[in-house]
Amino acid sequence: MYHLIRVANVLHSDNPNKVVHDLMDEYKLEYGSFHIENVNSELCSRIPTELDMGKVYARLIVDTLLPNEDYIQGLIRIYNDAICQVIDDYTNGAYYEPSYVIARAYKNGEF
Repeated sequence: MYHLIRVANVLHSDNPNKVVHDLMDEYKLEYGSFHIENVNSELCSRIPTELDMGKVYARLIVDTLLPNEDYIQGLIRIYNDAICQVIDDYTNGAYYEPSYVIARAYKNGEF
């Protein structure tokens, strides 16, 4: 993870499908059944892009970093938290909330 963050400014120009495939091979990950576009279109008129969601999560990680925690540790902590299920549910609009609202929800344990 540390290496990937250090070379992110170069990797961002790689083919995203190749990056995903390489990471899945390297870390022996399996495809899940979750489909990002499987939402009620009446409740979600626009699905955020990967870049949109990356910004939401980057701000949350930075806003909640613990005193002796580095960015990678914060990333792992956030991605293992139940708040991801709320943010990634595009029918509730949590990802549209200002970053301070999302950070407060994380610290309080609920939206």
